[in-house]
Amino acid sequence: MDGASVLNHVIGPVMRGPSSSHTAGAFHIGAMARSMLGGMPVAARFAFDPGGSYAKCYRGQRADRAFATGLLGWPITDDRFPAALAGAAEAGMQVEFVERPLAGADHPNAVEVELTAADGHRLCARANSVGGGAVEFVRLGGWPVRFTGDAWEVAVEAEASAVDDALGPLVADGALIGEVQRQTREGLCLVCARRRAPLAAGACERLAALRGVRAVWACEPVFFVAAGEPSFASAAEMVAISLDRGIPLGQTALEYEARRLALPESAVLAEMERRLDIMLGAVELGLTAPPAMRLLGPSAGRMLQAEREGRLAAGGLHARGAARALAAMHVSSGGGVVCAAPTGGSAGVLPGVLATLLLEVGASRERAVRGLLAAGAVGVVVANRATFAAEVAGCQVEIGAAGAMAAAAVADACGARADQAADAAAIAFQNTMGSVCDLVQGIVEIPCHTRNAVAAANAFLCADMVLGGYENPIPLDETIDAVYASGRMLPAELRCTALGGLAVAPSALSLKARNS
Repeated sequence: MDGASVLNHVIGPVMRGPSSSHTAGAFHIGAMARSMLGGMPVAARFAFDPGGSYAKCYRGQRADRAFATGLLGWPITDDRFPAALAGAAEAGMQVEFVERPLAGADHPNAVEVELTAADGHRLCARANSVGGGAVEFVRLGGWPVRFTGDAWEVAVEAEASAVDDALGPLVADGALIGEVQRQTREGLCLVCARRRAPLAAGACERLAALRGVRAVWACEPVFFVAAGEPSFASAAEMVAISLDRGIPLGQTALEYEARRLALPESAVLAEMERRLDIMLGAVELGLTAPPAMRLLGPSAGRMLQAEREGRLAAGGLHARGAARALAAMHVSSGGGVVCAAPTGGSAGVLPGVLATLLLEVGASRERAVRGLLAAGAVGVVVANRATFAAEVAGCQVEIGAAGAMAAAAVADACGARADQAADAAAIAFQNTMGSVCDLVQGIVEIPCHTRNAVAAANAFLCADMVLGGYENPIPLDETIDAVYASGRMLPAELRCTALGGLAVAPSALSLKARNS
């Protein structure tokens, strides 16, 4: 991914659990497909490759309901989400999920989408859920495209002679981001434009009526519009900017995001505070009234109470942070509202750490928000250089990435320099390298919950090591590259398919899952 955004791709999206790739990503695909069709379909078919991850996990990770929610035009946080399939049927929409080989599929989260509108016109597209809730539509009407949901995106298919007439409305108002992309095939041309704002009312209809125009697809954004340029791509650049200006990593991240989204810094801070509140709310709910999960019973509240009563072997801040991470994961796995950070499967690490910074370390709310921004900066580099998809590179790029981000958050919130925050992230990553994604029965609970808890506790230790004098010899950029390379070496059985590791242990296979 090039030019990742903190709010679009790292500290977010705000979603229902359990999975950002398979729940939030599926929702985004459904919402974007509805937009390109021009409204709710009467029939929808989603096809998954049998060798991919969706085929194994789409029911257990609620992708079926997420696709339907997007098609219905509901927000993913809607209380009706659990009944979305029934809601689709009541609305007159037939939704079907099938498995079949997808020729040329180059991502384990590939899905083919076929929608039919009430007037009979159809949308045929292919999309990939690429990790952390981010998606890419890669084929549209038989054409290769790249729609990512972070702009107002328009595609026009026309005869070559009609292209110039079609281009006018796309560029005339100055809302274009970058350049119009053009491709030709058998006398036809496809032009694609990314825009800061929608076309004027009626513009799509006027475009479609032009002589020689065959089809027009317009897609509303599902993320903040990324209208600006990124100010760094690598950890080395990120740290250099911070040190040259004498500012902490959280401030560098704030300025980066304001520029990337063309928003005032105050707007970025306000949204980051909102997401912090969602994280803290998930911790509180998971401790006091956790929703039912499918395999596990709640344990976070019991663990925190046992620590307070002195019944743990060691206890202390690390144990309390771990318990709070468990609490947020209880909510995610129970289908509650959480903030992916950077994914749904790792949505406990940063909430557990930030709640502990606020409650135990005495960090101010402002410092916690800046720490969260620092975590986001590390995540931007991971997104640029690697992936957040366990389907591609294992657990290390989900919970491992969250642990690295959390270590940077702790360091930054406690006054560390940017290079120290980056080093804390690097050593956290170095100690989760090679971790596999072997979720039991395709459900984001075992071993996901305990791994979140350990990553939260480890974040404090890694920050302490760097602040205490440990000198990290392998910088963050090189560490991320090594993590990604090792993850790509993992067999498919150990990348979110529930076909290896703990997922095939006899005890795991014998567990009885409750209905979700």
